[in-house]
Amino acid sequence: MTDLTDETLLSPVTPVMSPGAGDVPPIALQETPRKEPPGSDTTRTVVFDVQDLSVRYGDHLAVADVSMEIRKNEITALIGPSGCGKSTVLRCFNRMNDIIDIARINGRISYHGVDLYGKNVDAVEVRRRIGMVFQKPNPFPKSIYDNVAFGPKIAGFSGDMDDIVRDALERAALWDEVKHRLKTSAYSLSGGQQQRLCIARAIATHPDVLLMDEPASALDPIATLRIEDLMQDLKRDYTILIVTHNMQQAARVSDRTAFFNIRVDDEGQRTGYLVEYDRTGTIFTNPNQQATEDYITGRFG
Repeated sequence: MTDLTDETLLSPVTPVMSPGAGDVPPIALQETPRKEPPGSDTTRTVVFDVQDLSVRYGDHLAVADVSMEIRKNEITALIGPSGCGKSTVLRCFNRMNDIIDIARINGRISYHGVDLYGKNVDAVEVRRRIGMVFQKPNPFPKSIYDNVAFGPKIAGFSGDMDDIVRDALERAALWDEVKHRLKTSAYSLSGGQQQRLCIARAIATHPDVLLMDEPASALDPIATLRIEDLMQDLKRDYTILIVTHNMQQAARVSDRTAFFNIRVDDEGQRTGYLVEYDRTGTIFTNPNQQATEDYITGRFG
C-alpha cells in the first residue's frame, strides 16, 4: 500500500494510490478529457466513471445498476425519494461504506482511471482526496482553529499551519466572521457557520472532490443560500457531488442531476436504482423518463 509524503498530500495534482503491488511505482492520475454527449459544446475531464454499481447490506440489495460519469469542476446532484439509495451511492465515492461490516460493493468506480476498490488502494488515502460534509454540522469539540488544522496535523503536515487554516476558512467564506476568535469553541458558531467550518475542515487537506450529503437540510433559508453560493465558488477548484431532497436547490446549484427511484419486488424488497442522469436543465425541463417528470413535478416522492 502506498503512503503519501506531506508534500504529496497537499498537492492537488499528485496520485493518491498505486494500482500495482509491491515495487510497482505509483501511477499518475490521468486526466484525459472525454467528449460530452452530442449537442454539447464543451469537454470535461471525467473524474469518476461508475459502471454497474450495486450495494448490498447483507442479503438486501440496496442499490442496483448505477452507471454514470462525474465530470471535473461540476456540481452533480443526486435526487430522489427517501430510501432510494442516494446517500448509499454517495458514500461509495470515498469508501465510507467500508466501515459497515455487512456492506458489499459490486461493479466498478474508477477515479481518474484507477479502481477505487482495487486491492492495493488505501481507503484512508482515498478519503484524503475525496472529502465529505455530512447532513448535520459535526464540528469536533475543539477550537475553530483546531477543527481546521485537524486533518493536516494527522497527515503530518509540518509547514505553516496558520496559512493552511486561513486559506481553508477563506475558501469556506468564514474567515472574516471568525478571524478574531479562532481559539474559541466551534460550538459557539451558528448552525450555518458550523457547516461552513466543516467545509473548511474538509478542504484543509486540499482534496480533489467534495461529497455533500444534504449539507443545508438542517439550516435556515438564509444559511442555506450561503452554502449554495459557497458551492458555486468552490466548484472552480473542486468537483462536487451533493445529495439533496430540495428540488429547487438541485435546479439552482447543479450542472448535472441524477434521479434515483425505488422498485419493490414481490416480497416487498425495496431497491434503489438510477432512472436518469443528464444536464440539470434537461432533467428539470425535458426529462426522458415519465418517472422523472412525475417526481420533479411533485406527483410522488
